[in-house]
Formats: sequence, structure tokens, C-alpha cells
Amino acid sequence: MNDLNSWTIRAAPDLKPTALRYVKTEPAEFPAAAAELFPVLCGKENDDLWTYIPIGPFENAENFGEVMRAVCNKGDWQVHLFRDAVTNAPLGMASYMRVRPEAGSVEVGCIVLSKKLQRTPAATEAMYLMARHVFDDLGYRRYEWKCNNANEASKRAALRLGFTFEGVFRQDMVMKGKNRDTAWYSLLDSEWPAAKAAFETWLAPENFDGQGRQRRSLAEIRESL
Repeated sequence: MNDLNSWTIRAAPDLKPTALRYVKTEPAEFPAAAAELFPVLCGKENDDLWTYIPIGPFENAENFGEVMRAVCNKGDWQVHLFRDAVTNAPLGMASYMRVRPEAGSVEVGCIVLSKKLQRTPAATEAMYLMARHVFDDLGYRRYEWKCNNANEASKRAALRLGFTFEGVFRQDMVMKGKNRDTAWYSLLDSEWPAAKAAFETWLAPENFDGQGRQRRSLAEIRESL
């Protein structure tokens, strides 16, 4: 935990292009990024990806790009585009939002992963890269994850990645004409060293067999540390 007697305001997140074994991440500038992301995140076959996202789905890349530009400017989001580390193909996106450098706190949100990226080591590696920047590069104290309380997949993902459930904000907002109760999760700087070690152990090649199946789960590794 940071010594608050010597606490100073941190810099805003600035995750520059980074690549590891499975995935690359880079800043996504809208509307230009929509041309690459639309085919893998939008279209009727992908409408379900936007069920719990406050925006979307989108009918065309132009609309996608303009809406993303507007919400990013309004909410000061910093969106990152994920690519396959080998083929460079676009795979999805996620954003830093609710950035509070004075408190050392930032949220990860608007996580939209293509069906090719979901439930893969690359997806976990992408989340690891974003968390690592927050804690190791910036020295933040708190990393937040929030989701619709009806979104069971997102809640499971938060716990798997090492976030702690903090509670539910009832009737937090109206989203797409429906009530949204918001589940809050956090990962603290004091918890990051164990979470980081678990990520790196899980992502190591020796944790996967010849068919790419994990030998130990992320939760199992974290609990053993």
C-alpha cells in the first residue's frame, strides 16, 4: 500500500503500444479505429456483445466510430485496441475510464472482446497488460471493474482476474430503457503483487499442454501464492 504521507498525484494512464506472447495493445483513435473493429465486434452475429454495454450495437462502421468518438470525448475514455500478436488481426477493445490521478484510481470498462478472443489466453493477457500499466508504471492505488449486476459473465471474469466484490449500487442508472444495478469490484495496490505473479504463472507456456489446455486455473494459482 502506498504511504499516504508521501503520496503525490500520479500521471494519467498512457498505455503505449505493447506486445507480449499472445496479444498486442495500442491506443485506439476513433472514428478511424472503427473500420478495423467493426467487422469483429459488430454486425447481427455480434449484437449480443453489446447487451450490457451502455452503447451499441451498431449498424455500420461510420455510426460506430462517431458514437465512440463522442462518448470518449465526453467521458475522457482512453480506449485500447487488442490485436493478435502474430497476425496483427484486431480482436477487441477495452477502456480506461473514471480516471482519478489525484486518488490513484482508474476503472477498466467498455470491454468488448470478439468471440475469437473470448476465453483465450490472449484475453487474459490483455487484461494483465492494462492492470500492469496502472500499478507498475503509474503507481496507482486502486483499479476498478464495474458491470451490470445481471451480467453474470462479467462478474465471474472480475473474480477470476483477482478483483474483490465490493457491493451493488441499486438503481444506479437507466441503460437502454432498463434499470441497471451496478456491481462494483476493485483490485488494490497491496493485492497487485500476488495478482501479478498469478497472471504471469498462468500465462507461462508451461501452464498449457500440447492442446493448449490450462494445467492450473488462474484462481488456483493465485490461491497457492
